[in-house]
Amino acid sequence: MNRCLMLALLLVSIASLAADDWKIAYDREGIQVYLAAAPDSPYQQFRGVSTMKASVRTLTDLQENLRVACKWLYACEQMRLLQVEGDTTWVYLTTNLPWPTLPRDIILKVRTERLDDGALVRHLSAEPNRLPEEPGLIRVQHLSGEWIMKPLGERETEVTYQLQADPAGDVPGWLANRFVVDAPVVTLRTLRAVAERQP
Repeated sequence: MNRCLMLALLLVSIASLAADDWKIAYDREGIQVYLAAAPDSPYQQFRGVSTMKASVRTLTDLQENLRVACKWLYACEQMRLLQVEGDTTWVYLTTNLPWPTLPRDIILKVRTERLDDGALVRHLSAEPNRLPEEPGLIRVQHLSGEWIMKPLGERETEVTYQLQADPAGDVPGWLANRFVVDAPVVTLRTLRAVAERQP
């Protein structure tokens, strides 16, 4: 067997193994949520996928209007713009999670990438030291994820929302388990409802 063929088979095997790591946890209302273990973290990562009757432009506009975005993003209390530098934006976000969990804040770095096929990808990461910590809020130290908006037609887009975060502080297991399903379901359901009402 030649070296190229062996390498190709190895890559296919690795891709299949990685795909098998994701287990479906929710499949209703046109929304699928997959969960997987995250490296070096006790918290699972999620991947939510839904098709929306809206253009990529409409969806990106709804993300960039922070006042509106906080209304469809799960557990968002407030969002404000910190800085824009080329294709990178920094946003300050506070959460409103169920009792007994204390509220969190996140300094989110969002790097936007436009692909040749018309898709748009937003890469998410935490930059916890960009601002001093706020009293009464627990600063999220570790977060990574992405939004992928892939056009399927003029007014139809496949939206993928993937996230892995360590919420820091003491989070009950039941709430952590609920969050990884509720966050993508509520976020995608609400975003879809808002996006499909746009002209």
